[in-house]
Amino acid sequence: MPAARPRFDAETLRFLRALKRNNRREWFNSHRDDYERRVRDPMTAIVERLAADFRSLAPELVASPKISMYRIYRDTRFSENKAPYKTHVAAVFPTRGLAKHEGAGLYFHISTDEVWIGGGMYAPQPPQLQAVREHIAGNVRQLRAIVESPAFRRAITLQGEKLSRVPRGFPKDHVAAEYLKFRHFIAGAEFPAAFAASPKFYPTLLATFRAVLPLSRFLNAPLIAAPAARAAAVRAPKRA
Repeated sequence: MPAARPRFDAETLRFLRALKRNNRREWFNSHRDDYERRVRDPMTAIVERLAADFRSLAPELVASPKISMYRIYRDTRFSENKAPYKTHVAAVFPTRGLAKHEGAGLYFHISTDEVWIGGGMYAPQPPQLQAVREHIAGNVRQLRAIVESPAFRRAITLQGEKLSRVPRGFPKDHVAAEYLKFRHFIAGAEFPAAFAASPKFYPTLLATFRAVLPLSRFLNAPLIAAPAARAAAVRAPKRA
């Protein structure tokens, strides 16, 4: 008998809409059981099922409730918006060997407005971004084969903040000019909020992740290679 496909339900969206209207600690504390049952429990089930499916699909990715699931609490220390809770739920699946928010990975969120499924690399630090751009410059045919493939274009779109000009250090007429302008490399698909409760939710989640994976792996290649090269240099015997 096939395993059940985990998903959210209409009560999940109802809770998130209510939280959006009542974003106060008193209200949340009095509805904490609803949050656990309608939001946190189904998210946990989805992440745990992904952990099993990633063993064959993407063994390099981490999927665990502790690491993947974002907290519902907002960090309001440096924000003018002091609402204490997020009105969406999200999970991220980083690459083993890289910090949680370094490199490329997979991600999805559920909000009162949409379901978004995808991945990529968001706001990399300057050294990472430079390494990725150099990788793109030297392997543009490989990148094009990924983002122009029918599977990619059918399921997702490449997006992200871009510079108006080719970054310093690369020729203005470089064959990869348009890709070099990206500051973030995000690929994904958006669905109506109600899709979170559809029986098609989990199969679509997996299918979209499968389409994004080649891009994620391409972006991570120079970041994974650099530590490996440094480790090999340390292990290499020193010559007199």
